[in-house]
Amino acid sequence: MKSPQTVLGALLAATLALTACGGTDSAAANGCPGDGKVRFGVEPYEAPDKLKPAYEVLAKALSAKLGCEVELQIVDDYAAEVLAMRNGKLDVAQFGPLGYVFASQKAGAQPVASFADGSGKLTSYTAGIWVAKDSPAQKIEDLRGKSLALSSVGSASGDALPRYGLKKHNVADVKLDYAGGHPEAMLALINGKVDAAEINSQQLASAKAAGTFDEGRFRQIWRSEPIPNDPITVRGDLDQAFKDKVRKALLELEPADVEKVGAFLDVTPPGPLVEVTNDTYKVLFDLANTLGLKEEDV
Repeated sequence: MKSPQTVLGALLAATLALTACGGTDSAAANGCPGDGKVRFGVEPYEAPDKLKPAYEVLAKALSAKLGCEVELQIVDDYAAEVLAMRNGKLDVAQFGPLGYVFASQKAGAQPVASFADGSGKLTSYTAGIWVAKDSPAQKIEDLRGKSLALSSVGSASGDALPRYGLKKHNVADVKLDYAGGHPEAMLALINGKVDAAEINSQQLASAKAAGTFDEGRFRQIWRSEPIPNDPITVRGDLDQAFKDKVRKALLELEPADVEKVGAFLDVTPPGPLVEVTNDTYKVLFDLANTLGLKEEDV
């Protein structure tokens, strides 16, 4: 005859085993990936210590909608994000519009949603080139022989579009200085390290709000056509039911869930996320073709 302690121990072990199985079954029932965790990558378009708190709000809301744990990752750079999705290390990711072009081609990324304003309209932003107010440069052609701070390789507004603007206006002899990010490019101009710098409309809005950019001391001499805002994507080789679940969850987020992220993207006031497709970003595919950009350029 077994002792009461032995019986109690067996019952406890069985209970713990059932509890563990229940957790796995619950994740599977919710359509989560195999380990019950959704890995969500974000491009480093602003300082990570600023992005993380904002995206943690979005990730928490997404986790509640999905019934899966959402693990947030602020990646090192654009190329690292594409590589991570291609290697199956990211399930969901927000890419810059140009980064998305290569993520779709090389990692099978599929666009799901992007950021809308309070009226539900998809938002956009513009690339720009700025100079000091007392600079002799009045237009982009005046940058011949000058230095221009760009963000980082692979950025649509911080790299490709300014270079496209130079090419379109036949300005070839410009010294390009990759500063490492949008804030760094702006800082190079503020500190007089370069003659001009790329400053997109999103960075301009956030810097003005933070009091780190005095617009009265500078002038914009070139601006791009509007660029559709960043897509949030899913990895193409995931189960279709899960991809549909992510799409539904993102589109059902409340404006308050994306408000802090929207502030970085100059989306004020924010609305719910809206659905986007590959066609939404056709202008970026055309830009990549025009400039002859390849994966290694991101």
